[in-house]
Amino acid sequence: MQVPFVSFKPMEQELDTDLRATFDRVYSRSWYIGGCEDEAFEKAFASFCGSKYCVGVGNGLDALMLALKALGIGEGDEVLVPANTYIATALAVSYVGAKPVLVDADINTFNIDVTKVESAVSSKTRAIMPVHLYGQPCDMDPIMEIAKKHSLFVVEDCAQAHGAKYKGRRVGTFGIAAGFSFYPGKNLGALGDAGATITSDEMLAKKIRALGNYGSDYKYHHIYMGNNSRLDEMQAAFLSVKLPHLDRMNETRRAIAKKYLEGIDSTKVILPVVPDYAEPVWHIFGVRCEDRDGLEKHLSSKGIGTNKHYPIPIHLQDCYKSLKYKEGDFPVAETIAKTELSLPMYYGMTDEEINYVIDAVNEF
Repeated sequence: MQVPFVSFKPMEQELDTDLRATFDRVYSRSWYIGGCEDEAFEKAFASFCGSKYCVGVGNGLDALMLALKALGIGEGDEVLVPANTYIATALAVSYVGAKPVLVDADINTFNIDVTKVESAVSSKTRAIMPVHLYGQPCDMDPIMEIAKKHSLFVVEDCAQAHGAKYKGRRVGTFGIAAGFSFYPGKNLGALGDAGATITSDEMLAKKIRALGNYGSDYKYHHIYMGNNSRLDEMQAAFLSVKLPHLDRMNETRRAIAKKYLEGIDSTKVILPVVPDYAEPVWHIFGVRCEDRDGLEKHLSSKGIGTNKHYPIPIHLQDCYKSLKYKEGDFPVAETIAKTELSLPMYYGMTDEEINYVIDAVNEF
């Protein structure tokens, strides 16, 4: 049997008629930027998240970067980010001229270790950027307490956590703003690059929108040195087709994860931990194994696709040599990087495929 790491086919087949009709509708209108499709999706997604405003942008990195820029964070400032995350989190900080200051991970959840956040705060710290990695919510209460104590902004990276909940509340609504990616592989994915920033601060939303439109509040009038990052009409329309199905499709991911958690029984494999406060959406189902490469090779021989998130931690990437971190500075993040392996997880997996993966892992 062949089980891919990810497949869009079940979702595409289910939504095929609606997606094709949507393309025809937008194409026939001949309006591709800043129109009714974008406006409709922004309102729907803000409502879904429990936020007042949503600003569509070009991608998830821009969603974070524009939020930081709109908050006035820049040269000479520091932003705390997890040492274990995709590099886009740190790049968003770098792109506004600020310095990403890394905080090690929690070995159980792979998220930022909240017990190590406050010690990383300095006189230059302006914000904390927690990442709800793999769709697993961070422990937000202590993060918000630290932010309040030190008068820091909190900008949530929700690129992998569409619909996830912390203590019953959607992630992305705890900080001043949050960034989402709609890359095709996300739980809510466009058919190309796309992203959004959400906030309940009206003035901040207006500034983010202007910054993503060349710094313009109206045509040919530029109040900021902005960027070109906008959600186009076609992608907004496709996202509007998918959004009403997101909670249901996330539930199928939870069902798959439940079967993995209950069925995988190997002394060599460490399963992810779900705290009581978390309702994950399982963008990624990551296990740990000391012989990660051996497990990867074994599953590949069985026709099972896997991935590694992420094999080189940020502080050991060539592009961040200037931060002067070294091997050993973030031991938990390094351990995760050496041992994490992501198992197949996607909407439409059959019980036969799930059980095949479970049996193959247990054979190792």
